[in-house]
Amino acid sequence: MATNIWLCVLLVSFSSFFIPSFSSLTSGNIDSWCNKTPYPEPCKYFMSHGHHFAPKQNSDFRKMAVQVAMERALNAQSHNKWLGSKCRNEKEKAAWADCLQLYENTILQLNHTLDNSTKCTDFDEQTWLSTALTNLETCRAGFVELGVSDFVLPLMSNNVSKLICNTLAIKNNASAWPEKQTYKEGFPTWVSTGDRKLLQTSSPQANVVVAQDGSGNYRTIQAALDAAAKRSGSGRYVIHVKSGVYKENIEIGNGLKNIMLVGDGMKNTIITGSRSVGGGSTTFNSATVAVTGEGFIARGITFRNTAGPQNHQAVALRSGSDLSVFYSCGFEGYQDTLYVHSQRQFYKNCYIYGTVDFIFGNAAVVLQNCMIYARRPMDKQKKCRDSTRPDRP
Repeated sequence: MATNIWLCVLLVSFSSFFIPSFSSLTSGNIDSWCNKTPYPEPCKYFMSHGHHFAPKQNSDFRKMAVQVAMERALNAQSHNKWLGSKCRNEKEKAAWADCLQLYENTILQLNHTLDNSTKCTDFDEQTWLSTALTNLETCRAGFVELGVSDFVLPLMSNNVSKLICNTLAIKNNASAWPEKQTYKEGFPTWVSTGDRKLLQTSSPQANVVVAQDGSGNYRTIQAALDAAAKRSGSGRYVIHVKSGVYKENIEIGNGLKNIMLVGDGMKNTIITGSRSVGGGSTTFNSATVAVTGEGFIARGITFRNTAGPQNHQAVALRSGSDLSVFYSCGFEGYQDTLYVHSQRQFYKNCYIYGTVDFIFGNAAVVLQNCMIYARRPMDKQKKCRDSTRPDRP
């Protein structure tokens, strides 16, 4: 985990130990509230320069803090779009493009937290705010790992990470989280009864079928996902991917919720790609399959990256899908095979292969009954501490 995230956690813990809890404060001006956060100065500055009022209770202050973070994130995203023309080479463009996507997702997470129509727990909110912070650390890491952190990255400097860190320090009800995870029929209770049946049924009913030989509705997985994007509603949408090796780089974005990919077994249905940091991608963008759409499920599929150990970071699957499930799936690569980037994820009866750091990320993740295989790395290749990455110990 990156230095900044650890610093945020340490500051939150420090403030919680040595000062009164936020819940005990019922009145006062903005300064007195901000003084209880890990980063009081940006809190005071941005709250005093907006149309904000002194909160009367902890929940009011938390909502104000998230609103301020949202305002600054929107401002930063607008500024970052303008920086595209400043990129001096392809590596800077690659890292910059990641940042646009990551800031967009951060804004989505903050908005999700603020949405009054969303029935969520304090733990839900903490998960989404943590994801927002992880996104910004990942943005920074892209420039660092490609060796281009000297020009465009400083121009992105803002206080959004500090403001989000402040929101994470403000708990509505400290005794209400973290929630103890419970299980039903071998799956977390947040997996619905219908989804458990889909995972346990030998031949689940599919909405569409993908087959390379033309016997299905589509020949590529991407074509099936394009069709899913046009469906009405966001209910569970099952895509059966028949046996075959599918050479595709796939992104299942925020707009594609409740997608389920069902293969014919991890030895038979394989999705493969070869992007890597050695080939000019960021770790974030090297994934053969990347998913952020909420409620994603995969069953009986292998996700593979064939870039090889000589190309260093090369992700087979990157998941930032909240409440996602991977059942009887394979993940094959070398360095950085499985990127559990953020949110809440569950892996059951899976096989994971790699050399260096091949399971990593900031997600709240459970791997149950999974087989983890360490492959032989290159000669003299070994794990080393990397403080530039948001997901490194």
